[in-house]
Amino acid sequence: MLLKNYKKIFLQELSSLYDEQEIESFFYLTLEFYHNKKRIDLALDPNMEMDAMQILRWESVLVELKKEKPIQYILGETEFYGLPFLVNENTLIPRPETEELVEWIMESKNYEIQSKKLRILDIGTGSGCIAISLAKNIPNAKISAIDVSEKALNIAKKNAKINEVNVDFILKNVLETEVLEDTFDIIVSNPPYVRNLEKAEIKPNVLEYEPHIALFVEDTDALLFYKKIAQLAKVNLSENGILFFEINQYLGKETIELLENLGFKNIQLKKDIYGNDRMISCCL
Repeated sequence: MLLKNYKKIFLQELSSLYDEQEIESFFYLTLEFYHNKKRIDLALDPNMEMDAMQILRWESVLVELKKEKPIQYILGETEFYGLPFLVNENTLIPRPETEELVEWIMESKNYEIQSKKLRILDIGTGSGCIAISLAKNIPNAKISAIDVSEKALNIAKKNAKINEVNVDFILKNVLETEVLEDTFDIIVSNPPYVRNLEKAEIKPNVLEYEPHIALFVEDTDALLFYKKIAQLAKVNLSENGILFFEINQYLGKETIELLENLGFKNIQLKKDIYGNDRMISCCL
């Protein structure tokens, strides 16, 4: 079968669940994964054929997409900050907003990041996307990353190897941690922050497949992780060190108040590409 003809079937089969732009994105991600071809390759070679085995692979992708399973989990990989990452049901799928957080850290004016051997800690690392992206772009930094999930850390370690960086991955429950073992110039975290009351806004592909332990917090204690991490940062941030958070878009004011009450200064709230309050930085 010609790939261009199968594309029509692919679009038709998924049209009741996704918009056309999203289906096209799925199609070209699958094309690259199974055929190592890009959109331009198909345009230049419209007579590209698929054999029976390749058709079966595409059909398996279709079946999973109809269940609204994320394409990243179906293929087992994604891209973040220009780098390849393995993902599975034990890790969140990295998002563009988190890429913006990495970019903000990279743009930080408080450090000559290319000349100083920074000590960086990523709390709740998941797939390792933040820690590994920073390690790749600040090669002289000493980077540590902790997570409560051993299965997530196994994926993070594989991602560090794929991207040829050194990150010290540590199995640890931050909520049960009294003190960190080192001081750090930068502490960054994208902790669980979605309240249960917000589940109605969450699409099935997230709600039914991504790890709830990395997503949700109780409505009555939505800033639980922010408070704990900020308390640790008060002890373990170096002089002029900076704390970075990705935050719940609805809780920007509350997060600022929490940090102010804990004695943090120079608090900056930053919006994401969608215009939502999404990131905070501060120092002591």
